[in-house]
Amino acid sequence: MKYWDSLDLLVSGHKIVIDRPKGSSHPKYKEAVYPVDYGYLENTSAIDGGGVDIFTGSLKDNKIQGIICTVDSFKNDAEIKIMYNCTKDEIKSALDFLNKGSMSSIFVKNGLT
Repeated sequence: MKYWDSLDLLVSGHKIVIDRPKGSSHPKYKEAVYPVDYGYLENTSAIDGGGVDIFTGSLKDNKIQGIICTVDSFKNDAEIKIMYNCTKDEIKSALDFLNKGSMSSIFVKNGLT
């Protein structure tokens, strides 16, 4: 369970920056509308050179429900997106959003929640 504890430390130790609020369009693909608030953890790094990605939902329990693992065959990359304070419906919406085009995604549930 050390993995989930490490993610908890990462989230609690860094400011969450929401740069794509729920209902906003992707900057390059205007037809892609974010179903849940989306952003990154400030002062962290991910495979794409930006911060670690995070979806933040409507729950107020300050818990990580799991991660979504993505593979993009167009960009030739893979990364994780933390699901924080998300309901089951918000997780499903994020998965539906991410399972389009060249992108494939799965949800891995946090075993501690």
